[in-house]
Amino acid sequence: MHIQSIPMWEGTGNNYAYLVSDDKTREAVIIDPAHPEEVLPVLEKQTKAGLKLTKIINTHHHHDHAGGNKEILKHHKLPVIGGRDCTLVNKTPTHKETFNIGSIEVTALHTPCHTQDSICFYFKDGDDKAVFTGDTMFIGGCGRFFEGTAEEMHKALNETLAALPDDTKVYPGHEYTKGNVKFAKTVAKDNEAVKKLDSYSQANKETQGKFTIGDEKKHNVFMLYADPEIQKAVGQTEPVEVVRTLRALKDKS
Repeated sequence: MHIQSIPMWEGTGNNYAYLVSDDKTREAVIIDPAHPEEVLPVLEKQTKAGLKLTKIINTHHHHDHAGGNKEILKHHKLPVIGGRDCTLVNKTPTHKETFNIGSIEVTALHTPCHTQDSICFYFKDGDDKAVFTGDTMFIGGCGRFFEGTAEEMHKALNETLAALPDDTKVYPGHEYTKGNVKFAKTVAKDNEAVKKLDSYSQANKETQGKFTIGDEKKHNVFMLYADPEIQKAVGQTEPVEVVRTLRALKDKS
C-alpha cells in the first residue's frame, strides 16, 4: 500500500487529500479531493505513470472534503463512495462493510458526530494498516460536534477507532496538530506524550501518518477521559462529560 498526501489550501484550511494505491495491482482511490486544482495535476501525473483510479472516497459531506467531486468527475469517471450526504455519492457502505482496492481490504466505520454521515475508512494490506479519519479524529484532537453529541464522539473515538490495532497509522483530514497540542497543554501539563507531540509538531510541518491509534491513546486528550489530571482540569469524571467539557473548552480556546 502506498499513500501519497496531497496538501490543499495550505495556510488556510490546511486540508489533506490522499491518493492510496495497491502496490501489486496499481489500483488506486482518491480520498477527499476537495480542491481539484491542487489534486488533478497529481492524478494526471500518476495515471500517466500507470496508476488505475477506481474510486473517489469521501469521509463526510462538508464542502472542503466532498466539494471537489463534480470537477474531478469531469476528468475521471469514477464511482463516489462516502456518506449519504456527499456530493454525487453513488454508494454509502454500511458500518463495518468491506471492499477491496486490489489486495487492500477497506472497512467503513460509521462515526457520526462532526456530521451525521461521517465515515472513517480503515485500510489493511498485510501488516500495513492505516485509517483515514476525516474530521472525526485529528492528531491530538477531534472535530467539532457540528451535527452530533458528546456521546457520539466518545463512541467514535473511544469505542470504534480505539478498537483498531494500536499500530494503525492515522491520516486525518486536516493539519491541526499544533493547535491541538496548544490546547492539550492546558489540561494535561504533565503528560509526557503530549510534550513529545508538541516537540514533533514544532519541528515538522506535516504530522499525518506519523502517529498511530496507540499514540493517540497516549496524547489525544479526547481519548484520555480516564486520566486523573484531565478529569481534575475539566471538573468531570464521567467519560462522556469529560469529552463534552473538553470540546467546549477547546471551542473557546
